[in-house]
Amino acid sequence: MPPTSASTSASISPAAPRSRKLHRRFAPIVFAFYMSAIMAFLMCCAIVGANSGLGADYLRRVIQAYVLAMPVAFVCVMVVRPLVGRLVAATVHL
Repeated sequence: MPPTSASTSASISPAAPRSRKLHRRFAPIVFAFYMSAIMAFLMCCAIVGANSGLGADYLRRVIQAYVLAMPVAFVCVMVVRPLVGRLVAATVHL
């Protein structure tokens, strides 16, 4: 008896796609990276706008400030994270 198309397609199914996600042990670092990236960008936008206005070269000035602010923000989030965790635990019923 020849194989049916349903049984043939089931046996030739492609391998399950590999997950491109990082292991959960990296979650605190990934969280710190995203948090610092977003917050540094938003703060650069606000501070550059407040200090020197929204002129023609506003975006260039924001990116220039962001190049310094992002690594500093990342290190700060990594350093302050344990303290913030303890403050949250002392403040909130977990």
